[in-house]
Amino acid sequence: MTQKPLALITGGAQGIGYACAEALKEDGFDVILADIKADGVATAGEKLGAVAAVACDMGEVAEVEALFDRIAKDHGPLTALVNNAGVAMPGDFLEYDLETWERVIAINLRGVFLATQKAGRMMVENQIEGAIVNMSSINAQVAIPAIPAYCASKGGVMQLTKVASLALAKHNIRVNAVGPGSIDTEMMAGVNANPEAFKVAMSRTPLGRAGSAREIGDVVAFLCSKKASYITGETIYVDGGRLGLNYTC
Repeated sequence: MTQKPLALITGGAQGIGYACAEALKEDGFDVILADIKADGVATAGEKLGAVAAVACDMGEVAEVEALFDRIAKDHGPLTALVNNAGVAMPGDFLEYDLETWERVIAINLRGVFLATQKAGRMMVENQIEGAIVNMSSINAQVAIPAIPAYCASKGGVMQLTKVASLALAKHNIRVNAVGPGSIDTEMMAGVNANPEAFKVAMSRTPLGRAGSAREIGDVVAFLCSKKASYITGETIYVDGGRLGLNYTC
């Protein structure tokens, strides 16, 4: 019996991460979920039928290393990695403290680098022509002053994606990113609950609605599939047309 391809999804307990795992499982992958929320990831893993559900803080180097050691020992090499774990942690720019800045960067950028490096090594050592997908954001391109560390981290993810794609191309390992716009997840709950804020968000979204987590998951699954076999180093923005909008009001 042929072993199924194996995918790790970080931040997989809910929202976009869970939707990515769901889409990959439907495409024939065995999936491993990792998330900082121990109870949440256990519940999600059971619901999805994941081969493993692991509590892991992607901002802590030792925990990321332990995660990959466990995968190698218990499940074998990855075929795909989805670096989805991330935090925003908004605050006033002039009052933004260094501890908060470093926490966001640790999870959103350092954790992505470390996981990409470890997955890349695993794929190279096992001669796997794998795929890595990083979760970027439209905020890699457009800024919001209340989330300075988030914007900086996602800009970093965009460049890290390009760097890793070049470094791993000779091994036929593809590295891409997805940049969501306004997606109906827990991170957008505050906007959804405020009719005026939601109206503003939709005014800069030409399709006039929030996207769904599954719409992001389907793009991630495509990038992990053979259908995307000639795509690497790219960020695909799934934003309802927002980045193409130019307005002066």
